[in-house]
Amino acid sequence: MKPRKKSPSPVPFPYHTIRKISSPEDQKSGRDVYVGHAPARSFLGLNTDANVRDYLVEAEGKKRRRPTQVHRAMRATLEDTPEQFSILNSGIVLITRAIDVDDKKRIAQIYEPSIINGSQTQGIITDYFNDLKDQGDSPAEFHVKFEIVVADDDDLIAEVSIARNFQNDVMTISIAGRRGQLNELEKAYAASFCGAKLQKSETMLSDDYVKTEKLLQVITALVPGELWLKDQEKSNPNKVYTYSMKAKCLKDFQHLWNVVHGKNNDGSLDLDRYKNLYQFYLDIAPKAWEVYEKWKSHGGFRGTRLRSIERDGAVIKDVPDGIVFPILASLSAFTVKRKGKWTISPPDSFDDKELITSAAQAYIEIAGSNPWNMGKSKACYSQLYQITSIYRRLSKI
Repeated sequence: MKPRKKSPSPVPFPYHTIRKISSPEDQKSGRDVYVGHAPARSFLGLNTDANVRDYLVEAEGKKRRRPTQVHRAMRATLEDTPEQFSILNSGIVLITRAIDVDDKKRIAQIYEPSIINGSQTQGIITDYFNDLKDQGDSPAEFHVKFEIVVADDDDLIAEVSIARNFQNDVMTISIAGRRGQLNELEKAYAASFCGAKLQKSETMLSDDYVKTEKLLQVITALVPGELWLKDQEKSNPNKVYTYSMKAKCLKDFQHLWNVVHGKNNDGSLDLDRYKNLYQFYLDIAPKAWEVYEKWKSHGGFRGTRLRSIERDGAVIKDVPDGIVFPILASLSAFTVKRKGKWTISPPDSFDDKELITSAAQAYIEIAGSNPWNMGKSKACYSQLYQITSIYRRLSKI
């Protein structure tokens, strides 16, 4: 297949053997597939931009992850029997926009290549080479199996990357990020917090990223009854799961995104309802995080003597999520749409202290002074939501 574009410059990929194995379906769809063996050095430096996750041992964050048993086994093979690496390792899968193969020189020119499966293998080979270089040694030559998928369709590239990684238990956050399902949410959030970025991969562990799953838990807790998709719960939505089921909150958002973007609706779903709820997520995201952080260290908890709250003298350092989430769910009564945008606006007559007093009572009398029990107790949510609902009715927000 001739490259459709020559910019940016191609990346030379030396190989030992290569064979085109495109199926009729591949050819009909304008894509090609190649397989073969290449020297391990051919994979050094190749980017992983199209992959759902990077080398886990180098995940972004404060702590370097420990090598897994699989990592250690691969490293042992490289050190003890590198000649067996190609048959013991499943190899590396690349995606490229186009390819030129020169069989005489045994070099393929690949355009905008990316590893989509095998970043762990690449990472271990890189570490191995670097360690030997530091010791003044050179590695014995060994080869790695490869597959090259030649395609120029962004959606297809994303789906191939996801599919090829399912056997490695890729976290849902990485899949959502790779599919672009978090891009609009990030943009909406960053509009209020300039430069802010959401975590869109399991390897984005740095504190520089907003924890996306936590943000979605908070937003879901704040969804007002009028937007709640379960009609039987509109008067008092059951938000208990928002406290502990971050995976469900993310999955619900993925479903919402799919419906709004025409990916998952057979016509039986009310598209307008889904669009309104999706817009709520985008509008409320920055405010939701502000509210969450406010209640995590709310000074109103001074003097409550709730033993699970972390304090530094008189300063409230951290209120457990088990206490915070029933409060957040109750504040959904104050979510309103003004000037075409959703916001949280308690009435002037409302005082946080009343909610704190009720939360403290529920914590002791219903949850047995256990924040986990409170976060999982529908009775605690209902007690607090009843207070804010009364305020809303009386104030006619």
